[in-house]
Amino acid sequence: MAYWLVKSEPSTYSWDQLVKDKRTFWSGVRNFQASANLKAMKNGDLTFFYHSGEGKEIVGIAKVVKEYYPDDTDKTGKFGMVDLEAVKPLKTPVTLVAVKAEPKFKDLALVRSSRLSVQPVSDAHWAALLKMGQTTA
Repeated sequence: MAYWLVKSEPSTYSWDQLVKDKRTFWSGVRNFQASANLKAMKNGDLTFFYHSGEGKEIVGIAKVVKEYYPDDTDKTGKFGMVDLEAVKPLKTPVTLVAVKAEPKFKDLALVRSSRLSVQPVSDAHWAALLKMGQTTA
């Protein structure tokens, strides 16, 4: 299993909306690196749900339930999407400020490539972020 982090502006699509919907398609990714990360996602992989812009914090955990397929909102036909399902909220949201304050996260994509909307998360970083969020997967 691999771990990921996906980002969304809460005003565009929030964690609460995913919980309400239970499942959604993760479309609209137009960055080639982020798209390559979507392509690498497999059924059962877990991802942190990060509120970007407003909040700037990891708020929940979602699971990949459908692997990469064409994004019908992309008129060029170059990009795809995956389906995600809500798993659980973090007991304590993990802020970007808290992540940046920890030297162990200096190699985390959220710190290194903060604008990337779909990012891989190493096993060690996943475990440390879960601990910070006072949550188990």
